[in-house]
Amino acid sequence: MYRHSLRKRVAIAFAICVAVLSVVWGFAFLAAVRLSEDRVLTQQLQHAADNYPALETNLRGYDNAENLPESLREWAQTNPAEGLHEFEAEELHVAVIPTDNEQRPAFVVFDVAGIEAPSSEDWWYLLIITGVVGTLGVLGFGLGVLVMRRAIAPVTQLAKAVESIDLEHLSAEDYKRIESSRFGDDEVGLLAEAIEKTLERISAFVDRERYFTSSASHELRTPITVITGALELLEQSDLSAADVKTLDRVRRATLDMKNTIEMFLCLVRETDDGLYDEQFLVTPLVSQAIDQQRYLLSRKFVDVDIDELAKPEISGHPQAFYIVVNNLVRNAFEHTLDRQGPITIRIKEHELLVTNEVSSDADERHTPTEASSSHGYGLGLGIVQRLCERNGWSFSLLADEKRVVARLSW
Repeated sequence: MYRHSLRKRVAIAFAICVAVLSVVWGFAFLAAVRLSEDRVLTQQLQHAADNYPALETNLRGYDNAENLPESLREWAQTNPAEGLHEFEAEELHVAVIPTDNEQRPAFVVFDVAGIEAPSSEDWWYLLIITGVVGTLGVLGFGLGVLVMRRAIAPVTQLAKAVESIDLEHLSAEDYKRIESSRFGDDEVGLLAEAIEKTLERISAFVDRERYFTSSASHELRTPITVITGALELLEQSDLSAADVKTLDRVRRATLDMKNTIEMFLCLVRETDDGLYDEQFLVTPLVSQAIDQQRYLLSRKFVDVDIDELAKPEISGHPQAFYIVVNNLVRNAFEHTLDRQGPITIRIKEHELLVTNEVSSDADERHTPTEASSSHGYGLGLGIVQRLCERNGWSFSLLADEKRVVARLSW
């Protein structure tokens, strides 16, 4: 489509613009010079016509300073330098010419009285010239914009094509818009080819992600479902106290595994199937998370205070919200030591606060941002941050020597 590279096209466009403007300005100056010549001759002829039949010559030569007009005699006695001299008040132009007699130069006097135009005409001519120059400047600017726009048209076309692409739903039409063959073999074509390959990689990645999440969702949940069913059957059997404790640990581990799978699938899933716009209540999910993690306080004398100041209903992904709250509650329960309570969970209209006390002893204090890796939550707060960013929520963690406050707002 284009025979030259973008750099050459820009250089050619700039050269054409400069050349055209130079030619236009050249013609403008030539016209101004010709106009000035015609103006001088016209004024001189008009002055002669006004004095007809007594024609007077405007040019006169003097070989002696004493013969000069009275207004110039005193000046001539000062031995003026050779060349041209102008006397505006007398409306005279004088040329000092050297002669064989070095002591007595000759003088040529040109009387321009009646030939030069009045000052009012000069202002009108100045106004006209200013208008012409301004018009030429505007035309030059418009020409430059037009030429440069034509030169970078392929870049603009590519930018519009990229802007119209919906990355969430790539189609065959999107690939046709940025097909590199449409933009030639120059720099724009190389850029279009790079974007085309990038989109192909993104599309392939999205397809792999969808296939993985759909397959992993089934393959990972099936064993958990089987284990859960087996545990329910075991619960109906006559078990000893030790077996019941072991069964409880297996059940909690299975539930943790299920939550972990849901958490990572929620993070990796590209499409949400409309779940991010679902309306749900906050309080039931908070209560569910507290009940699920309460076993962590079974051997600690720690109270849990729930301060329900409002009953908020928010829009988003309920499973993601439950995962966030579950992580925060779990961290609070894990890092609160024996008899260091209470743990306060405060529900407000637009935020949730989880506060737990920590030891002031540097040797015993637990780091609130690092959960125990034995339960698979070593990256819990990092996952919380990513889920909040995905759903448009805000998460912050404030810690000092006495307490840790996790704040989730929406």
